Amino acid sequence: MNLVWFRNDLRTQDNHSLNQALADAKNVLAVYCFDPKQFKKDRFGFKKTERFRARFLIETIQELKDNLAELNIPLFVFCNQPEKILPQFISDQNIKKVFLQKEWTFEEKKVSDSVKKLSNPDIEFTETFDQFLIHPEDHPYDSFAAIPQVFTQWRKKCEKQASIRGLVKPRKLSEENLIDTQTTIPTLTDLGLEEFKQDDRSAFPFKGGETQALQRIKSYFWDSKKLQVYKKTRNGLLGNDYSSKLSAWLANGSLSPRTVYWLVKEFEKNQVKNESTYWLIFELFWRDYFKYISLKHGAKIFYLGGILDKKYDWKQDEESRKAWINGTTKYDFVNANMQEIAATGWMSNRGRQNVASFWSKELQQDWRVGAAYFESMLIDYDVHSNYGNWMYNSGVGNDPGDRKFNIKSQAERYDGDGKYRRVWLQKSVFD
Repeated sequence: MNLVWFRNDLRTQDNHSLNQALADAKNVLAVYCFDPKQFKKDRFGFKKTERFRARFLIETIQELKDNLAELNIPLFVFCNQPEKILPQFISDQNIKKVFLQKEWTFEEKKVSDSVKKLSNPDIEFTETFDQFLIHPEDHPYDSFAAIPQVFTQWRKKCEKQASIRGLVKPRKLSEENLIDTQTTIPTLTDLGLEEFKQDDRSAFPFKGGETQALQRIKSYFWDSKKLQVYKKTRNGLLGNDYSSKLSAWLANGSLSPRTVYWLVKEFEKNQVKNESTYWLIFELFWRDYFKYISLKHGAKIFYLGGILDKKYDWKQDEESRKAWINGTTKYDFVNANMQEIAATGWMSNRGRQNVASFWSKELQQDWRVGAAYFESMLIDYDVHSNYGNWMYNSGVGNDPGDRKFNIKSQAERYDGDGKYRRVWLQKSVFD
């Protein structure tokens, strides 16, 4: 009996752990754990996962369960720490091999190491890098240590020398494999979070799950053909279609970056190939780059001095923190963005760069507080992109220019008519 332990690879298509489990066994089970640690407060006082991403995750697990059932694979869902429940589960189910996505960041690795340590030593664990566009075995550097500190150098070499692997599809098992798990998917309340009604102003009104991700691609690529103007609109602030919005599904692995890449290539072949189609792939390269930076530098991406060991006079001022989070700073553009994330769990790329620059460069506040707040709130939180971008914007990461945003001119450039700020800051007549 083989087991697939799902973590941040919540899909059935192009999932190597699932395919490997199916390759040499007649019987395959799947498991997912809602780890209570992920819903508790962190060192800065934020819940590690707030209600927005939690609901997206719950929706994703429901779709994963349904899609696995189509393959006659049962998904066991537990609300418990994996290290507390999986070793016994593996024993009870007579599991011989466990397949999972390889993680390397501190918290994720600690969990997988604990499960392995507490399981029978005869159990075979197979971990596979499966969250990359360019597989670590295929990147054009001799070692992770050789990855350059500047993205452009890395990207140009990868574009010339790296290959993108094809997609894999799972096979269907016999109906006898689909047993009743007698487990249930938790609600927000079960996770200690508040139920909520989606804000009708949200630029991310989408649901979680692999099927939803593929529907979004169909809508954005093929139905509206917005992909062909992506580069022109990607700095937008309002609406569903100024950007692809694929980041949330990529973040929890209900969509693989390879799937996006090959569907862009299909669009280029059948519709149009232009700067915009290239730019979506360019953004996938950025996403990969931060994962490689994380592989290279390890836990330093969480240190105050970042990967550069830079010394700044960082502050931790409670009044500044409250004003930033509540959207009551001196800049209405910062305030609008902060009120958007508080109400929806979403913020545009342009907004994220501005509010991060303001927090770390202008207020000179501890950048890790900002990163932790984003981790708590964002639907599309990804550990490598979040901390990579925060280091970049805070002068302790991969920005060779160590730039600081001029918030006033950014607002004039990207919200010249003030429409975005009015949407988020204008009080209702009924207030």
